[in-house]
Amino acid sequence: MKAKYIAIVVAVASVTLSSCTTYTRVSQYPKMYDEKPLTLLVMPPINNTTNVEAKELLYTSISQPLIEAGYYVVSPHLSMELLKAESAYDAEMFIDQDAAMFAKVFGADAVIFSVIDVWKKKGVGIETKIKYSVKSTTTNEILFERTCDLYLDLQQNSTNSALVNLAATLITTAVTDHIVAARKCNKYIFNDIPRGKYSPEYQKDQNIKASKKDAKVTVK
Repeated sequence: MKAKYIAIVVAVASVTLSSCTTYTRVSQYPKMYDEKPLTLLVMPPINNTTNVEAKELLYTSISQPLIEAGYYVVSPHLSMELLKAESAYDAEMFIDQDAAMFAKVFGADAVIFSVIDVWKKKGVGIETKIKYSVKSTTTNEILFERTCDLYLDLQQNSTNSALVNLAATLITTAVTDHIVAARKCNKYIFNDIPRGKYSPEYQKDQNIKASKKDAKVTVK
């Protein structure tokens, strides 16, 4: 009986310690620091939803947070034209393939893939779930990977009646807020990426606390 009690205590202690473990950027994304990618190519997102606009909305806003993090990003407009010309617009064709071709064609050190699993209106907001990965064109390894489960809350902060409030929210959602949701997802995910060569934090951010790989957040 005593032995069983000790085993239970040890098991509980192990779970508690693992749940309290703090990861740094270098421990969570060591391959980013090993390979030090400089030039990134953003592939068109893989859209697993019925929202046909989601792919373009996400694609047009992925580059900015990567540039802000200190990376050189191949022009999305130029790369898109070349990908279309080569009938390579569908990233599904390449996500599980050797990425070396992108180094030869674009001079990219790594490729950014994204998969949209959820993108829809829910209540008075927009619900999204997107998986991002950074794949090396040298080793074909995944250097960085995170999932963003983000809800953009469009609830109006107003003292008007509930009916007027709902009407205003629906108009806002229809006109502008899908692109806002895309920008917030991208910014939230890549805020945690190790900084690139053009950032003053380059190779100085190893011990910064890393965020969870599977992020779930509600934003306004």
